[in-house]
Amino acid sequence: MTNENETIISSPSSGKVLSRLRSLSAVTLFRIAFGIVWMIDAVMKFTWLQPSDVIKLPQGAGQGQPTWLQPWYNFWISNTIFLYAIGVFELALGIALITGFLRKIAYFVGIILSLMIWAIAEGFGGPYGLDSKDIGAAIMYAFVFVAIIIMERNAKYGKYSLDSLIKKKVNGWKHLSEL
Repeated sequence: MTNENETIISSPSSGKVLSRLRSLSAVTLFRIAFGIVWMIDAVMKFTWLQPSDVIKLPQGAGQGQPTWLQPWYNFWISNTIFLYAIGVFELALGIALITGFLRKIAYFVGIILSLMIWAIAEGFGGPYGLDSKDIGAAIMYAFVFVAIIIMERNAKYGKYSLDSLIKKKVNGWKHLSEL
């Protein structure tokens, strides 16, 4: 007996195999793919960036910015430990997205992290002037996280996640993992 989310597939070698093709949704696949992108980005940062490169990111982003924004960039240049922490958060976020672990927290951390990258390393997409053509890429990632939140909330696509396994065993896990 199958429900509306399950499809039976016949194969000559194994007979009827129950498959949940419709349950493994595009939203779940997108979450996993998005997590892989975050993982690759974090690994590349830790593999290829030198300590001097980390400082150059906010220095470069601060070039040409208004003078009232210079204290913002000076703070990040003088506190490089936070810049390294961003790389650690990117790695953790990639793992959380791929595995579906603490999804609610991961999505909100992803929004904040995306906005931090946009505000620090991308210089708010600026400086803006007559020749400005781009507002920066990281701001778009924040909107992707919001879209994933909306899609998962409306369609309940949390089946294929580590959270769905944990919430069966741990009372209250649903409050940490789902919106």
